[in-house]
Amino acid sequence: MMDTRAVHESAVVLDSHCDAPCMLIKGADFSGRVPQGYTPGKFPLTQVDFPRMRKGGVDASFFAVYTSNSLLPDAATRRALEMVAAIFDAVEHASDVAAIALSPEEAYENKKKGLISIYLGMENGAPIQKSLSLLRLFYRLGIRYMTLTHCGNNEICDSSSAPEKRWGGLSPFGRKVIAEMNRLGMLIDVSHISDESFWDCIRYSEAPLVATHSCCRAIANVPRNMSDEMIRAVAENGGVVQINFYPFFLDDTFTSEEKALTDRFDDADYAWRDNPSSPDLQKTLAQAAEKQAGIRRVSYKRVVDHIDHAVEIAGVDHVGIGSDFDGINVTPEGLEDISMLPVLTEEMIRRGYSEQSIRKILGENFLNVMKKARDVAEGR
Repeated sequence: MMDTRAVHESAVVLDSHCDAPCMLIKGADFSGRVPQGYTPGKFPLTQVDFPRMRKGGVDASFFAVYTSNSLLPDAATRRALEMVAAIFDAVEHASDVAAIALSPEEAYENKKKGLISIYLGMENGAPIQKSLSLLRLFYRLGIRYMTLTHCGNNEICDSSSAPEKRWGGLSPFGRKVIAEMNRLGMLIDVSHISDESFWDCIRYSEAPLVATHSCCRAIANVPRNMSDEMIRAVAENGGVVQINFYPFFLDDTFTSEEKALTDRFDDADYAWRDNPSSPDLQKTLAQAAEKQAGIRRVSYKRVVDHIDHAVEIAGVDHVGIGSDFDGINVTPEGLEDISMLPVLTEEMIRRGYSEQSIRKILGENFLNVMKKARDVAEGR
């Protein structure tokens, strides 16, 4: 049997979706292990930092500039700029460990230098408001993919999570956004968007699409996941589906009571952030975290079940990993943070994947799609 460490180290390991900026703007210092706790200067839940990325053999990661659909347009733009600034500051502060990357080639170059490549993605197109100029500005700032929306409809398209749809797919402005992203070479991320919006993207995009953090609906039947038809269409389009680690998307056996526990943690966390020195809020948050920790979790092997299914539908050239770490409150058992990523390599070896296939899934496939998008832009 192949050696897990050797195979993992031979790959350019890329996580296509990490919500680390949510931690950075709260003051987390990624140059060391981020401390966990419920007092000022600590963080109740943390899954990523540069030391743990190094331990997990991660060579590249897309840090997601996330904005909530609940924010007003100007607030969303400001929030996005604050996150971009925080990413640049964090990388500059740890320049011996990490480097900002803009092209797929830099992932390979930085790996040779012993540096982790930090790419920027944008989760929710709300910060561009209704301005293609702002879209171009964010591209100049380093954004290399944009998730068109998040948990609500926006000016670009409808969300998979919205009970009522606004546009029935892409908006007229959304079609202009797709064309401009193609022109720029910015990847179009279809995670979170409605099925109708997805099929519009397939129809209108000249470049391959990516789902930076989505799972398979055939295994976990939730609207947020992708149907076999959608996965097949992404492959035929030349794109890639990156498997999410969130247990609620990996398996549909979780109950509404278990979901309520994560909501309770979120409420306690938001309250604590406003006054982390409050003993009462510290206690409430600690209790919410303890209850959340008792949720039944699927094994990390369930992630590989989704990889298996996506490979069966799309082929091994169109599948990868997008953890959603620092954006999820519950993780698979055995995959509690980014340092544990090699367990996926070990499991793929156990299931008979070749070294070449594992390298593709761990990062090469996503980097190849970045090249394809650039080729489309340069060939226009």
